[in-house]
Amino acid sequence: MKFAVIGGTGLIGSKVVEKLRADGHEAVPCAKSTGVDVISGEGVEKAVAGADVIVDLTNSPTFDEASPEFFRRSMGNLLDAGRKAGVGHFVALSIVGVDQVPELDYYRAKTLQEELLAAGPIPYSIVRATQFMEFVDAIMSWSSDGDTVRLPETPLQPIAAQEVADAVAEAAMGTPLRGVHNIAGPEVFPLDELGRITLAARSDGRTVVTDDTAGMFSVVRGDVLTGRNDASLAPTRYADWLASH
Repeated sequence: MKFAVIGGTGLIGSKVVEKLRADGHEAVPCAKSTGVDVISGEGVEKAVAGADVIVDLTNSPTFDEASPEFFRRSMGNLLDAGRKAGVGHFVALSIVGVDQVPELDYYRAKTLQEELLAAGPIPYSIVRATQFMEFVDAIMSWSSDGDTVRLPETPLQPIAAQEVADAVAEAAMGTPLRGVHNIAGPEVFPLDELGRITLAARSDGRTVVTDDTAGMFSVVRGDVLTGRNDASLAPTRYADWLASH
């Protein structure tokens, strides 16, 4: 099978390409650096020509009010090109609980992406993942001030990027779900505790202060960003991931 992996040079995309190739498929990484611009449409039709499956791992360059327009235009261009090319399956990576946090511009944008895909002309699968273990440092940086990191108690269930990529690749090699598959890591942590564990493992002298008004996750209600009962659980525990990174 041939796969057009849009966003195929990024953290997840490069791993998806590697996994698909290891399983004997033709996986073509597509990104701005390869001449594919999902917003202008430049190179999109050429990128998906002859593909059996489109895997969309693109990401808005901002998390603000501009992000919905990014997904509106990118999905429009990809779906149109995929329809013309006769693509039989369109896979997109999204976020567990994304439709439960309308207060966040980026989450509203990802929900729009899902809705456009579900209403589009191509059979589809949506893989929703919990927060990546690789993103914990970035999350802390958003509310870090000198020696203090302020974090809310929001429950998260972090998953390793490699296991996200593996799940996306498996979905892409399978039949269209015409629905959503949730994946998550094996453990739930309050975000403030996750920060403390991370800093301790790295002998980082900063202190985590619990502040339920700090950062973008402060608006999240309850445990909507955890896998809860319907998610497939990946095996890698956060302490093991930290030790290997």
